[in-house]
Amino acid sequence: MYVIFGASGNAGFATATALRQAGHAVRAVVRDRRHGTRLAALGCEVALADLADRASVAAAIRGAHAVQILCPVPVADAHPAATMRKTIDVATEALRAAPPETVLALSDYGAELDANTGITQLYHYLERQLKPLAATVILLRSAEHMQNWRRTIPAALASGVLPSFHHPLDKRFPTVAAQDVGSASAELLLDAARGHGTRVVSIEGPRRIGATHVADVLAGISGRAVVARELPRDQWTPVLLRAGLSERHARLIADLYDAHNAGKIDVESGMHERRFGKTELIEVLAPAVASLRAEPGIRRT
Repeated sequence: MYVIFGASGNAGFATATALRQAGHAVRAVVRDRRHGTRLAALGCEVALADLADRASVAAAIRGAHAVQILCPVPVADAHPAATMRKTIDVATEALRAAPPETVLALSDYGAELDANTGITQLYHYLERQLKPLAATVILLRSAEHMQNWRRTIPAALASGVLPSFHHPLDKRFPTVAAQDVGSASAELLLDAARGHGTRVVSIEGPRRIGATHVADVLAGISGRAVVARELPRDQWTPVLLRAGLSERHARLIADLYDAHNAGKIDVESGMHERRFGKTELIEVLAPAVASLRAEPGIRRT
């Protein structure tokens, strides 16, 4: 039995889909049963669990020989780092009590660093807690998800300006489509018997991009003029607060992009096992633009 936490998300759904297509039993773990409908349609067993509740996590992993775990970033949480550490501790306690043969963690570029990386420090903590828990531990570190840019599309199309925390605009950084992360996860879980111990794998997309490229792709899809602009550092926190983040959460995000812009968030030096997704940025952004155009009251071009 493969147990996939966060199975309703882009990466988790891709993992569950690939495993089911390969004929394997999958328990898809979600927080809300409404999110399990399409997973049930795949033939998954759907389980409800809250990563902050040890009993529900323990029930979800019962009988599993492989578990895919993640550390979700809380929304509108006044103390996101504390909440993330709690969910990591709860999950690792449950896994320690009933260790599966294989644990795969969805982690981040930069997780090897133990300080000054903002929210990525929590993935360092996740990796450190998970390493002793199973015969095989796979740490799949992914680059920034392309899907993150979809949040900026409505404002960018309305104003013609794509604000960027990435500085400078032409600096190319690693990014990856979430579904490619999920597909790679499935391949690694199916290949887990290759050896015991800790296996660290990185994944990014087929090419590195800069913020200027993102604006160009968005302009090409929408038929509107869109230019990238550096969002000044002193505006980061106000913008994040207006988006609904707490002060502590905004600080974690700002610290992360400081680390990005300093060149610290990248594939770990000397990494031997690297994977590359096939999905291009346009494939991620185009459906979001089409969906926006379909909304009532949105002007078409």
